Amino acid sequence: MAKAIDYLPEIEGDESLYIGKLMNDLSEEEASKFANVYRSRRKDPQTILITCLLGFLPIAGIHRFLLNQIGMGILYIFTGGLCLIGTIVDLVNYKDLAFQYNREIAKEVRSYI
Repeated sequence: MAKAIDYLPEIEGDESLYIGKLMNDLSEEEASKFANVYRSRRKDPQTILITCLLGFLPIAGIHRFLLNQIGMGILYIFTGGLCLIGTIVDLVNYKDLAFQYNREIAKEVRSYI
């Protein structure tokens, strides 16, 4: 039985719980493979925060492109982060945005293994 904290010590909170449930029935080799692929594809919440802060400069929406939300990224670029309101909301919710993205990536990686 693989534990997420053993393979992915950098994750925390809800993400750690979620990944732990996904890795629960993996063998050691499968867990190691999962951890390596997941680590390379996940987005760090701090990266999302930093790119979201760029929205206060004339480059709003970079974080949405990183999260594979191309339509929202284009909308943010053309509307100045929805007149900065969307950027401020995203600053408050940056951890949740990263977790939603990482959850989808984890499901995808788990289906391959």
